[in-house]
Amino acid sequence: KKAEIETEYSRNLEKLAERFMAKTRSTKDHQQYKKDQNLLSPVNCWYLLLNQVRRESKDHATLSDIYLNNVIMRFMQISEDSTRMFKKSKEIAFQLHEDLMKVLNELYTVMKTYHMYHAESISAESKLKEAEKQEEKQIGRSGDPVFHIRLEERHQRRSSVKKIEKMKEKRQAKYSENKLKSIKARNEYLLTLEATNASVFKYYIHDLSDLIDCCDLGYHASLNRALRTYLSAEYNLETSRHEGLDIIENAVDNLEPRSDKQRFMEMYPAAFCPPMKFEFQSHMGDEVCQVSAQQ
Repeated sequence: KKAEIETEYSRNLEKLAERFMAKTRSTKDHQQYKKDQNLLSPVNCWYLLLNQVRRESKDHATLSDIYLNNVIMRFMQISEDSTRMFKKSKEIAFQLHEDLMKVLNELYTVMKTYHMYHAESISAESKLKEAEKQEEKQIGRSGDPVFHIRLEERHQRRSSVKKIEKMKEKRQAKYSENKLKSIKARNEYLLTLEATNASVFKYYIHDLSDLIDCCDLGYHASLNRALRTYLSAEYNLETSRHEGLDIIENAVDNLEPRSDKQRFMEMYPAAFCPPMKFEFQSHMGDEVCQVSAQQ
């Protein structure tokens, strides 16, 4: 949009200069200006003002051309490069997310396994303690005097003790098995927990930073060059403008009424240069052309 405005501004300046230049082309001043520029100082200032307008018109046209064919093209290239880099980085980010989710899901699975085996271990331990209590009770009963117990009851007690012992052995084996599974599951959970924390730390501390670097790869350097071109064009415009204004300022400093009056009179000698001297016209043979008097 700025390029369009600069172009329109350049055209309007050119029209403005042409409008007033057309009025002066047929004048004597313009012919003198084209020959040697030996002009009156106010007229010289006027032509310099018109030249400055034309100079600014050309400068703004050049600025518009730089915007359209250089700066804008650079910005478009930066945009395309950034979009392409972002898409590629986005694909990598999705892959990192998937890997991270796999790690988290694995941690969740290992944690649930650990909780399950630990619960089974606690349950097996509770059952084992219950069997030990039953065994203690049964042994305590067996300590009663045997002469008060009938043969049939003694046989039942022995059978009951054996059953409790077998049950205790089974529960002991079950507890040992579950305890081993619980320890293995807990170790696996702790190792997976450490690995997961390392993966999460790596993602937030390293991977995200690297992804941003990938998205911005070369962006700032390219933008720097593009904006440097913009600044150079704008500074050159200002430099040209100041040069033109300096020329006008010099002409303004040389506004001199005396020299302009002398130049003006020389331009129109018929009106301002003195004519030839009147010569003595003799009359009837009188040749005396000097002032004289009688004695």
